[in-house]
Formats: sequence, structure tokens, C-alpha cells
Amino acid sequence: MKQRIVTGVIAGLVFITLLVLGGYWYAGLIVLLSIIGYREYMQMNGFTKYKLTAVVGLISLLYLTVPWETFGGSLPVSTSAIIWLTMFVLLFITVASKNTITIDQVSVILLGVIYIGFGFNYMIATRLAEHGLFWSIVVFVCIWASDSGAYFVGSKLGKHPLWPQISPKKSIEGAIGGVVISMIAALGFAWYAPDMLGLGKALVLGFVIAVVGQVGDLIQSAYKRVKGIKDTGTLLPGHGGVLDRMDSWLIVFPFIHWLGILTH
Repeated sequence: MKQRIVTGVIAGLVFITLLVLGGYWYAGLIVLLSIIGYREYMQMNGFTKYKLTAVVGLISLLYLTVPWETFGGSLPVSTSAIIWLTMFVLLFITVASKNTITIDQVSVILLGVIYIGFGFNYMIATRLAEHGLFWSIVVFVCIWASDSGAYFVGSKLGKHPLWPQISPKKSIEGAIGGVVISMIAALGFAWYAPDMLGLGKALVLGFVIAVVGQVGDLIQSAYKRVKGIKDTGTLLPGHGGVLDRMDSWLIVFPFIHWLGILTH
């Protein structure tokens, strides 16, 4: 527990500092985390020996994650085009390898590129948007409030399993507690900056972040259960890997952007 607390405090301070600095600092951190997360994903799926497919996936991941245009670069092809091209190259590899590398294997790689690439891309996009620091903090605080609320309420009041086949320790009471605490946190931001976030929008935002974040957590739990592992990595002693700590983030940020909740 002591190691977990120390690691959490240090990692949290570094993350918040770079989030506040924004720009290249924050974007660089998120891109680095996406690379580490991709490596964890590849190892989790046993793809370390398929070096060519791993490189193809990494190139595609970086293309999706890095905010090229924001920093003066230009994209020769669209996001949808790069996804299609990645699919094409990976499928061609199955042919060229005479099915030594199968369609099942490259399908998992493509899924990982989309899952990780879009998730981290929208974290950067949120920070680079107008009032990006405010909105980023709102989203992160609501996610953390949901996680903490679910844990503490579940520990004290949890009696009914939420999804025992996937995550035996999670309870319905904990899930509800996480939603309520997230909504309260969002209302706190509405009180602090009413010109930025109205009460109605805050309630919706807090609710959506908590529900979608818990789904993201369950997605990663389901994946790890299939693979028979406890953690996706060992980057943060006592906390696991990037995908363990950021499973909610990877789902929440794209989801709320596509719903248009953060538009002001």
C-alpha cells in the first residue's frame, strides 16, 4: 500500500504539472503513454515476435495519436484513410507470409491501434481546444471521482455484484456511488465556473463520464480475464501498466467528444 501511494502521488504530480503546462509537454507525455500502452497491448496478445506487424501498427498509432496539424504539420491522408491503409497492409502481410501471420492476429492489432490511438488522440485534442485546461480537468476529476466513489461506496455498502463474470469485486452499489460522486464533482465545476458549465450540462457530463468510464474499466477487465493476467504492465509499481490506469480515459474522451458535450 505504501508503494502504491508513493507511486500514485509522484505520477499524479508529474501528470498534473504537464497537463497544466499543455502544448508540447502534455502532448509529448500522452504520445509516450500511447506507445507504452501499445507495447503492453502487443505483449498481452503475444505479438512480440511479429515484428513487421508491430511496426505497421505503431506507425498507424502515431499517425492517429499525434496532433500533427496543431503543431504545424500536415496530414497527407485522412484518419479514415490511414485506418483503411493499415488494414490493407496488415491483410497483405497475411498473404505475403502465407498465413504464418493470420487474419485473426492482424485483426487484433488493428483493434488495438484504433482503441489506443483514438483514445489518446482525444485526450490531446481536449487540452488543445478552447478552454482546454478547464475541460480536461473537469473530465479527469469526474473520472477519478467516479473511480473513488465506486471503490469506497462498494467497499462499505456493496452487496449485489455488478458483473461477477467479468469483475467479481465490483458491485451495483459501488457503480451507483461512482455515478453520484461524479455528478457531484461536475456540479462543483458548475458552481465554480457557471459561465463555462451550466447545472444541467454538468449533471449530464458527470453521469456520462461515470457510466462510460465504468464501461471502459469493465472492457479492460474482460480483456485481462480472457488473457489470464492481473495487470497489463508494470510501469507504475502497485498500479500496473498504462492500460490498467487509463482504461476509463481511453473510452471517455472519444465518447464525450462525439456526443458534443464539451462544445461551448
